[in-house]
Amino acid sequence: HSIHETYNLLANKFSLTEDELKELLPSGKQTVFNNRVGWARTYLSKAGLINLTKRGFFQITERGITTLNQNLQKIDNRYLRRFSEFNEFQKKRNEKE
Repeated sequence: HSIHETYNLLANKFSLTEDELKELLPSGKQTVFNNRVGWARTYLSKAGLINLTKRGFFQITERGITTLNQNLQKIDNRYLRRFSEFNEFQKKRNEKE
């Protein structure tokens, strides 16, 4: 899947308005929506639920398919902490701060 395809699917899924899609981060360099989708992609990748196959593209993993088949209400950081790879990513990220 491409990240651009994902932006469009999510914007439609959540019925986001043009104003919501154009809202910028305080830096003014990126939209809040693109930033949040980007972080979600990073977190899912670090948890092993998707693989980043090439720039701007990703593929769901077997672990990701298993997760989707659980019909969860949400996938958040609390859920992702069950994966050691995600915890290691969080640990390294916190050490840099």
